[in-house]
Amino acid sequence: MRNIEQPSDETSIDTSLIPRRSLLGRAGAGFGLLGLTGLLQRENLLSSANVAAAPLASRALNPLAPQDPHFEPKATRVIWIFINGGPSPVDTWNHRPALDKWNGKSIKEFDSGFDNTTGFFKNSVGNLMQSPFKFTPRGECGKMVPEIFPHLGEHVDKMAFIRSGHTESNNHSPALFAMNCGMPRMGFPCVGSWVTYGLGSESDNLPGFVVMSDPKGRGLPKGHAANWSAGFLPGTYQGTYLKPQGEPIDNLIRPAAMTDGSQRRQLNLLKQLNSLHREQHSAENELAARIESFELAYRMQSSAPEALDVASEPKSVQDLYGIGNERCDHFAKQCLVARRMVERGVRFVQIYSGGMENQRSWDGHSDIDGNHRQFAGETDQPVAGLLADLAQRGMLEDTLVVWCGEFGRLPVAQTGTKPGRDHNPHCFCAWLAGGGIKGGLDYGSSDEIGYKAAENKVHLNDLHATILHLLGLDHEKLTYKYNGRRFRLTDVAGEVIKDIIA
Repeated sequence: MRNIEQPSDETSIDTSLIPRRSLLGRAGAGFGLLGLTGLLQRENLLSSANVAAAPLASRALNPLAPQDPHFEPKATRVIWIFINGGPSPVDTWNHRPALDKWNGKSIKEFDSGFDNTTGFFKNSVGNLMQSPFKFTPRGECGKMVPEIFPHLGEHVDKMAFIRSGHTESNNHSPALFAMNCGMPRMGFPCVGSWVTYGLGSESDNLPGFVVMSDPKGRGLPKGHAANWSAGFLPGTYQGTYLKPQGEPIDNLIRPAAMTDGSQRRQLNLLKQLNSLHREQHSAENELAARIESFELAYRMQSSAPEALDVASEPKSVQDLYGIGNERCDHFAKQCLVARRMVERGVRFVQIYSGGMENQRSWDGHSDIDGNHRQFAGETDQPVAGLLADLAQRGMLEDTLVVWCGEFGRLPVAQTGTKPGRDHNPHCFCAWLAGGGIKGGLDYGSSDEIGYKAAENKVHLNDLHATILHLLGLDHEKLTYKYNGRRFRLTDVAGEVIKDIIA
């Protein structure tokens, strides 16, 4: 953090009596929270000259001030259910009855060009394997849904299913970065950061972008916080991570010995010091945003605990999500927190189902039956409850819900005592609901065994372009100048999937 110069002799403030680090910590804005607001960022001076979106003069004072979209949006906020580890399309939303016919045969009989390095374990490639789950038609659209999603099956008429997704990497970390940031490497802003950069936040008292991870001790997704990084954007657009254990946000609770009045006086003093510094360095426009971020931290002390208090919800609402059900209680609480957050103006919420690799996530290299049955059981009722709750509150109309992982899985068995499925970047599934989506339809298709996207292929850049479009943002115009080049989430590609938009 840049040092603040001592005030001139004409001022009555003696900063030598107040250690700056102590001042920051006691103000309830310790370094955990400073990470939230980007107070430690020195680069990327915040000015309207850096932005190629809507008029952004207000950013000089508040980088999260609401901004006008490029055109009339269909959605104003996003909840992304990230299916971490790579869900198997043929066992979830891409029913392939031909797999029953091909079961037990070599994939080379279907595709002689199959490369055993498509997956991650080239020496464990078995034969084609039918899904262990029973599929039945659900909803008026007749969507074929596996038995592991009994609750979500009730909402298929709200969903548009993408069955022809594809990406490049077959390795978790680069594939996670690509799905989150548009690039298969670290250092680039994620979708949530681009959205809050382009639109700001509708809340004065909460962050614009919130992230929740697996709370059952199974760890973070591969790549950790780089998945919700602001990259080269100003740090204030980075996702605020809610810790799954203990206090969700560090330093949020005011020390017992400090009163509200004394904390307010400290913040006023800090604001005065920073304002004096700004007068001497008027070109540093990002300093005003830093001053405002201290105020946000102060306001969050009362607003964040209230937003996180799912126990205050009626029992009927808690039951809808599955709170109290041991199998899914943890994810149910996170889904309800997501609804409470977007209800209070948070722009983007991302929830990760599953932690690190293998059986700690949807990474079903072994026992695909047990793996997907477990994680579907943890998420099915909570996500269905979220859709139902948003709909009955009239919020689903302008809240976009996304269900997607980093890639798919092969239709062949990965050999072992209990066969699983290896990684497959050539075909993944996703669904979107609410926020201007045309429900009850399938878009695109794979080949008959679910190995490769075949018709109306959807690259992850297309998915990103569509999400931004639903929010009223042109993915080609939402750019940021860095190292002499204007970057965007979709790089130099991306087409909006217009057929799924109502």
